[in-house]
Order: sequence, then C-alpha cells, then structure tokens
Amino acid sequence: MKKLYYTANALLILILTLAVSCKKSDTINLTENNKTTKKAIEYKEPKSAITYKVENTKDWLKINEADSSKMDIVYALNRTDKANFKKLDSVVIPGDFTGDLVYYLPFPLHVSALQEVSKIILFSYPTQTFAAYENGELVYTGPTNMGRKKDPTPTGLFFTNWKAEQTTSTFNDEWDLKWNFNIENKLGVGFHQYELPGYPASHSCLRLLEKDAKYLYKFADEWILKDKENVKVKGTPVVVFGSYDFDGPKPWLKLASDPEALKISESDIETQVKPFLKEILENQNLREAEPTKTI
Repeated sequence: MKKLYYTANALLILILTLAVSCKKSDTINLTENNKTTKKAIEYKEPKSAITYKVENTKDWLKINEADSSKMDIVYALNRTDKANFKKLDSVVIPGDFTGDLVYYLPFPLHVSALQEVSKIILFSYPTQTFAAYENGELVYTGPTNMGRKKDPTPTGLFFTNWKAEQTTSTFNDEWDLKWNFNIENKLGVGFHQYELPGYPASHSCLRLLEKDAKYLYKFADEWILKDKENVKVKGTPVVVFGSYDFDGPKPWLKLASDPEALKISESDIETQVKPFLKEILENQNLREAEPTKTI
C-alpha cells in the first residue's frame, strides 16, 4: 500500500509540474522581446465600397438627423460638431453608413513602422484628422480643427506634458479649455475640446470633439518631472505633419469625385515618423524603466 501511495504522489507531482511548465510556455508564446503582443482591433467593414456625394445640409438633416450613428460619421467627415454642422451650406455624405468610423477617415489600420512604439498620436494637417496607435495598431481616430493661417499649429515631434480637465487659454482668459493636454509648454500648444467650425480656426492648438478629447486625455501619459524646472521623462509622442491649403476648398470635398483622395498610407506615416523614431524609442525605454508607483 505504501509503495502504491508514494507512486501515486509521484505521478501527481509530475502532472502538476507539467501543467505549470505548459502554462509558462503559453505566456512566453504571447510575448516577444519582453513585450506583450497586442491583438489588432477588429473593425466592422462597410457592406459595399464607400462612395461620397455633396448634399444640401438642411435637406439631408430633415431625413437623417434622428440617426445618431449616421450623424457621428458625417460630423467626422466634415470635420465639425453638431452645432456647426447645421451652419454649413453643403456637406459630404457617404453612400454607405454600415462601417465603423475608421473606414471613413484617412489613417491606415496598421503601420508596421510603429510596431515597437507602445503609444503615439498623429495629427494630419492636410486632412484635419488625428489617430492614436498602440504598437502599430490603430486604436482611435477622429476629426480635428488645427491652427488657422495666421496662427498655424507647429509641426514635428512633440510629447504630451501636463494635463487639466479644465484650464484657461493663454490667448484669451475668457476661453475655457476642457480636457486639455499640453504638448508645447513654452508656446502653450495643446489638444483639447473646443468648437469645430469645419476648418482650421484655432490659435495654434488642436481642437477636438468632446468625446475624442476625453479619450486622448486618458490615453496619453503625462511627463515625469525631476524637479520643478527639469523633465525626467517625457510623455506620449505626438507627431504633427503636413500643411494645409488655407486658400483652397475644403479637402474633404474632393471625396465626392475621388473616395481615396485623402488616404494616408503606411509609407506616408513611416516617412513622417522615421526622423523621430530613435528619440521616441529612447524616451519610451526611460519610461518603462521607471518604477511603478503604488498607492
């Protein structure tokens, strides 16, 4: 009996050892270079190829204003918000509303060149749109209204600094900026919620719809300060690129004749980000090396 007892125990220990080994193996298969591999988000594709047309705003609203899913897409397409949409004479409308918003805006779903970048936010001046990526996968996108001709938004690489749910503009103390995230401390440039008239109208900041401003407010990381005057680790990288033709028609009106007119390709993004990639990854490594604070 004792021999049988010890034999059974030995078999049980062997089974438990194998189970633990298999569990560890599964975890290793899910990681690469000590970084967790993220699964791409599955977006709903439109049922048909998307085409666009320009319609009279008032006429279109009479039939469609009650459909919130349609309204979210047309607001983004026309780079505007609910209040300003009604002020527009004509608007761009897709022929098919069955897809997720990502299929109506220009950024690609995947960018291989960003695979090693844990988080990044991109703003396209010519298309007046933004996108947030995690390890090369598009996780969020939406419209923006950037700096006007007189006060253009600076382009290049920035990092998110400090944030505030509500703050006052440095241009005018009567302007309340909600969900504000600063990206250029000396110039006072940041992204935040504010009205979107449907064209670049800001004093160099990057205006967003409220829901989009809230998302980026939570998505991006603040800087880590060494002391009151020195930055120890920068926040999330933000790349602003391209230029806007302030004297021409709104670029998204081109979609009516060419649905691919505003598309941003993977290679386009790689070209814009490549000069900054070394700095982005260096700062990312510094942040990952920071000890996790517990409360």
